[in-house]
Amino acid sequence: MEEKKAVTLEDIQQAAERIRPYVRRTPLLREKSMDEFLGCEVYVKPEMLQITGAFKLRGAMSKIMSLTEEERQRGIITSSSGNHGQACAYAGQLLGIPVTVIVPEDTPHLKVNNARRMGANVILWDRLYVKRWEKVHEEVAAHGYTIVHPYEDPMVMAGQGTIALEVLEDLPELDTIVVPVGGGGLISGISTYIKSVKPSIRVIGIQAEGNDSYVQSRKAGKVVEAPCTPTVADGLSCRRPGNNPFPIIEKNVDELISVTEEEILKATKLLAQEAKVVGEPSACVGVAAAMAHKIQIKPGEKVCFVLTSGNWDIDLLGKIYNDMPVPAVN
Repeated sequence: MEEKKAVTLEDIQQAAERIRPYVRRTPLLREKSMDEFLGCEVYVKPEMLQITGAFKLRGAMSKIMSLTEEERQRGIITSSSGNHGQACAYAGQLLGIPVTVIVPEDTPHLKVNNARRMGANVILWDRLYVKRWEKVHEEVAAHGYTIVHPYEDPMVMAGQGTIALEVLEDLPELDTIVVPVGGGGLISGISTYIKSVKPSIRVIGIQAEGNDSYVQSRKAGKVVEAPCTPTVADGLSCRRPGNNPFPIIEKNVDELISVTEEEILKATKLLAQEAKVVGEPSACVGVAAAMAHKIQIKPGEKVCFVLTSGNWDIDLLGKIYNDMPVPAVN
């Protein structure tokens, strides 16, 4: 069995230095208008303001900047529901590295078009995770690409962990941080940094109900698969916990919570109304959990909601804002 790989505080600190010239240091916004809705002192970390519209650029740059010149010349490959693929495409364009991205065939057009516009070879493939990664390994065997995995790679996790570094620099007195969970790389990096620097801070992970393999695995006390039912939070689909993130999450994350489709839609609208921030539904699950009183928080508690991304078809977001039906993605 392959040895599990973790991420360390030092990895995250080194990643911060490595990626600093290439990523945007997003602000930490105090959103007083949301306090009454969420029942706490609300702060948001809007990663939709990142250069590629999502936090994924941090992890992608962290990994790619650690590659040798020979590896860069051969090119990189990944599979992604969209945001990680865009991040790799941007990094490839910036650094002159060939990039191939395998995406589900029903990925939102915006994400596909953005990756192609940045020069990536985008291959539309099966929605099933296993099928897409079979295709990745076929391409690696044929071309010698280096895999940049969206959540299993410790260097990617380290890049995502730089979000926590920035949050604590801006708000050392933070009480709780709430993080969307898909594959688990983001919360692995964030929780590692938080628990290494200030372990009293609560780390809470949120998944979409029906795609909540981490929630179900914690309940079962072991890794279990969960059915990937259709969801508007398409960026969080994950049938099975990641091999490397799972033990990190079990060690560092205080709570894992799932939210319903209706709760996610309400949160997406609230965020636009009150914070004037356009988040895709995947980014809004933390706000959804607080709105639905699924997180035990109190007035005056300083809570940071990590808003992961904003790459969604604008017409579909318009439907959410107007309380119209929107299609879920499997």
